[in-house]
Amino acid sequence: MTDYYAVLGVGRDATSDEIKRAYRKLARQYHPDVNGGDAAAEERIKEVNRAYSVLSDPEKRQRYDAYGEAGMDSQGPSMGDPFGFGFGTFDEVVREFFGGGDPFVGRGRRRSRSRRGEDVEERLSLEFTEAVFGASRDLEYVAAIGCPRCHASGAEPGTEPTVCRTCHGSGQQRTVRQSLLGQLVTTTTCGACSGSGQEVLTPCAKCRGQGRVADKVSLTIEIPPGVEGGMQIRYHGRGHAGEFGGPPGDLYVRLVVAPHKVFERDGDNLLCRMPVPMTVAALGGTVTLVTLDGEEIIDVEPGTQPGTVKRFRRRGVPHTDGRGRGDLLVELAVQTPDDLSEEERRLLRQLADLRGEAVNPQPAGLFARFKGSGR
Repeated sequence: MTDYYAVLGVGRDATSDEIKRAYRKLARQYHPDVNGGDAAAEERIKEVNRAYSVLSDPEKRQRYDAYGEAGMDSQGPSMGDPFGFGFGTFDEVVREFFGGGDPFVGRGRRRSRSRRGEDVEERLSLEFTEAVFGASRDLEYVAAIGCPRCHASGAEPGTEPTVCRTCHGSGQQRTVRQSLLGQLVTTTTCGACSGSGQEVLTPCAKCRGQGRVADKVSLTIEIPPGVEGGMQIRYHGRGHAGEFGGPPGDLYVRLVVAPHKVFERDGDNLLCRMPVPMTVAALGGTVTLVTLDGEEIIDVEPGTQPGTVKRFRRRGVPHTDGRGRGDLLVELAVQTPDDLSEEERRLLRQLADLRGEAVNPQPAGLFARFKGSGR
């Protein structure tokens, strides 16, 4: 006959707590997951489970003390697995028995009552020049802040959160049910306190127990040079306040940049089209362009063709890393006049005759038309 007390290493007068502690120690020592599938350890843990399944049950222990193994019937869990779960992993077995959390601590760990605050997203509209050169703007938005009345505790001033009456501070609820395989223990997070082990019996009148309230928040936004529309700037810790003293979320500011009537961007380069009179394009000269930095004199060489591009170094958008600037690219758009006077037309026809260029014939005058009619 097997001496179950000797298997667990306890005396015959051992209390239920002493038997449980002995079993925990042996289960941790001989479980197959811990011993890499060692056959001897597997046989040993079956023997330990068999002994514990008998000595942990007062009725079975009484029959064993009176009749030995002969007093044990065949009902209940498998002799090698008193819980009826199969061996599974080591953590699974002891977690089901000891109720979750650290398998060798009497209960699972409590969840922290505090929660991180949510992030906030805001849009900020900028003028084109503000995006290019940077700006300082004031932003006002609504966010949750720690309740000033209860100092974010959620409890009415003069009171404090108390131990949860449902889980008695453990943060967990254990459900015990009987099955054909024996006693099954299920551990879940306490729904009354969300696993924190505390509940607010007298909620703060201002925040209704939430520990935070909505309020307007003002922030000065420093826009660095060179930003573009669609970019996001993150401000750490400027989002919604955390619940019950938890850390705040972040603020994300999405930039919206208005278009410019003259310039557009291509990365860090600025692009524009500069009208050039036909005569200046043909004979050469200068035109004045008002840039984002001030006036820029553009030299136009004689015979300049439409679409000619002039590049001005370091007149574009500052790089976001603060090292230099892009370029300004100016496309020369040669303009053909469409409102010529009679004298201007006459001079252009003379030029066309000198160059041997065919142009539309000059419309005949009244006398010439009358003479041509034969009257």
